[in-house]
Amino acid sequence: MGLAANPPEGHPVTAPAALDEFAFLIDDARDQHAAVPTVRREQLALDGSLVLSALVFGDDRPRAVFVHGAGLNAHTWDRTIIDLGEPALAIDLPGHGDSPWRDDADYSPETNADAVIRAIEHWAQAPVSLVGHSLGGLTAIHVAARRPDLVSHLTLVDILPGIGGVGRSALAPFYERLEFASVDDVLDHAVSFGLGGEREKARRSVILNTRTRGDGVVEWKHHMARIFSNSAPDDSPVEIDDDRDARALASIEVPVTLIAGSHGFLSPERIRDFAAARPENEAIVLDAPHNVQETSHLDLAHSVRASLPGRN
Repeated sequence: MGLAANPPEGHPVTAPAALDEFAFLIDDARDQHAAVPTVRREQLALDGSLVLSALVFGDDRPRAVFVHGAGLNAHTWDRTIIDLGEPALAIDLPGHGDSPWRDDADYSPETNADAVIRAIEHWAQAPVSLVGHSLGGLTAIHVAARRPDLVSHLTLVDILPGIGGVGRSALAPFYERLEFASVDDVLDHAVSFGLGGEREKARRSVILNTRTRGDGVVEWKHHMARIFSNSAPDDSPVEIDDDRDARALASIEVPVTLIAGSHGFLSPERIRDFAAARPENEAIVLDAPHNVQETSHLDLAHSVRASLPGRN
């Protein structure tokens, strides 16, 4: 199946809100005492009608590639990439950001890996340091297992096989409401669920992850909201195969770093199990929630910089 550029038939056609998507980079760089990166958005035509969108930071071919989690987009990595200070590629997974929705709702790690492999081949200088958060981490596992020639180092951000369902069950109630009167209405909803942290800091993420319909209604930009929600008729997401993900991780021979949030999805037991299974690899716990990259971006950037090809 291909991608649907708009919501499935019968759903309101939407258009992005009028906003420069890079408008926040100047403030982020100032707050982080770093240079404002050069960045451009590019599109990659895949097989058939498939299209993938991504942000390319810097002028040289990236050797750091970032893959976001479910319900997020490439901009979740902005602060980390600013701190990194190196050319980088941040991908919008299918159904997220500016990458159109799949009409088969297949956002499984194995299927996502097909698109990420093509993105690395097209935009990056392989082998790369591949960084994946949540669903993006499970996707990155399959990329590294399937194409070890493309990956020199894998960083998993607050995810291990068997954890993917935790986020889905936690977010389902949040996505029962899909339409909002304004960005402030979305913020009120997010704050009521304890998501997004401080209100004004969460505003940036909400603006970059929503779009405004022709009738003025604001809705989420990503498909996951509709397929996680019991209030929408969209197909349920393709189930994640935990055993397959675990086998893929076990097969990876390149170094793997686990970066866990102290109040994220991974229990201390799961982190210890990873360390025992891969004693030659590193497991780091940061004082952060599940979206480590949005609060502990400097520490994450330091780890990624150390993993870049030629830095070890």
